[in-house]
Order: sequence, then C-alpha cells, then structure tokens
Amino acid sequence: MDQDKNTIEFYERLKKQLEEDTTWPAPYLFKFIIPANLEKIAEIRAIFDGSDAEINTRDSAKGSYTSISIKVNMKSPDAVVEKYLEVSSIEGVISL
Repeated sequence: MDQDKNTIEFYERLKKQLEEDTTWPAPYLFKFIIPANLEKIAEIRAIFDGSDAEINTRDSAKGSYTSISIKVNMKSPDAVVEKYLEVSSIEGVISL
C-alpha cells in the first residue's frame, strides 16, 4: 500500500504516543466518519469481526455521513496502527 510521508509520520507519532501513555493490552476507541453507505459500514465491521468490539454508529443530521465509534481491547500500539491502516483502505473513510 502506497502511503505518503505525512501518513507514515502520523502513524509513527501515534504509535510512540500510545507506547508512552498506555499499558498494553488496553481498550482503545477508534472513531471514523464515512459517507452514509451500508457497504462501507459493513466493511469496517468486518475488519473488527471476531474481536470483542463494541460498535456504535450515528448518522449526521442530514443523513449524508455516518460516524462510527469502535471500542475494542487491543494488544499493542502496533495492533492499533494496523487496524487504522486496514480501515484507511476503504474509500472515503476519515479517521479521527
């Protein structure tokens, strides 16, 4: 997967911050915004399938976007970054 330098630097900073601030394994809250699209929501759910993830969705006021919050126990900062990278492969997803 091609990633620009800023993206790589962002994930390296995130990983470092998670290593310093958290004792692993630990619960982690992922937040994403996507264009309202059931297929994209299903793709994100599939990425977290098989985990104990608590997934909540909420549509925007006009219904054109959906926010997704996913609380899940993660093993390490590497695992968190890996999930972000998997989700970022879905077109139109914004990670918060």
